[in-house]
Amino acid sequence: MAVDREHVLRSAAALLTRKSTATMDEVAKTAGISRATLHRQFAGRDALVRALEALGIAECEAALAAARTDEGPATDAVRRLVAEIEPHAGLLAFLYTENQLFEGEGQNEGWTRIDESVSALFRRGQSSGEFRIDLTPAWLTEALFGLLASAAWAVAEGRVAPKDFTHMTVELLIGGVRRPEEPALPGAPAARKES
Repeated sequence: MAVDREHVLRSAAALLTRKSTATMDEVAKTAGISRATLHRQFAGRDALVRALEALGIAECEAALAAARTDEGPATDAVRRLVAEIEPHAGLLAFLYTENQLFEGEGQNEGWTRIDESVSALFRRGQSSGEFRIDLTPAWLTEALFGLLASAAWAVAEGRVAPKDFTHMTVELLIGGVRRPEEPALPGAPAARKES
């Protein structure tokens, strides 16, 4: 019987999202295969995590493409991006905790591409005057990833309803990144609010 590698990876991602310390035996059981079959697919936990990393990168890159982050107002693009990433946020939350993926020279170039794309979105928002300029695009990118991971964990633990994931993540991020209106000078007419 052929093993569906995609099924094994998605099963492992679902389990490790809920229980990051799960053993390979638990991963195999969740995927409905034997430990030996799992070991033939992935030589060990590190190989499994690397395969999950490749899946996570592919999911993020697909979400970036689907979100059309270079179109329309940057605020709207952030909303689209969070909505597109939401189905994969659990996997990303797990990968976010796997420090070995982000250390040393063996770091996957995919993370750099993703970081650059998200940072470009924040730079665009700063250039258009939507986003404040005192926070670097690199920091805003990290803040977005941190919020996505936190929201995924809160949903997985039942502390947040899944339907609230995108709204809460976007509103907290945009609320902190939105450029404040300029205070009016004494005697000057009040600035109009944008709608």
